[in-house]
Amino acid sequence: MKQKVVIRVTLNNGKKNARSKAMQVAVGLQGVESVSLQGEDSSQIVVVGDDIDSVNLTSLLRKKVGFAELTSVSPVSTEGEKPKQETKPSESGIQSMIWPTYQAGVPYYYQPSVPYYAYDVTGYNQNTCTIM
Repeated sequence: MKQKVVIRVTLNNGKKNARSKAMQVAVGLQGVESVSLQGEDSSQIVVVGDDIDSVNLTSLLRKKVGFAELTSVSPVSTEGEKPKQETKPSESGIQSMIWPTYQAGVPYYYQPSVPYYAYDVTGYNQNTCTIM
């Protein structure tokens, strides 16, 4: 899915190459098709691409550049594309699997019943101490 991510970044923190560094970080992410600076003082980075991890991009910008705030994530639709029609599987096709849920997030542990064996050890005296 093609999406548009807008991130507000503080680029006036005394570093002269902060804009180019922010652009390099954004372009290096997988799925990015285009990156541009927008806004009044070019403080917003607009990234367009397929399946962009916006949270990862924001945290990378925080590490490399400075303050970064994720402003918006929206899908991008082009007029030339036709919507894809989903095909339904036939009645004898694959069925979905529903996993049971557990109450209150407590997992269920299966413990098989194993018989407990107690053995008597002959010749063992608990009252003797070899150290003293």
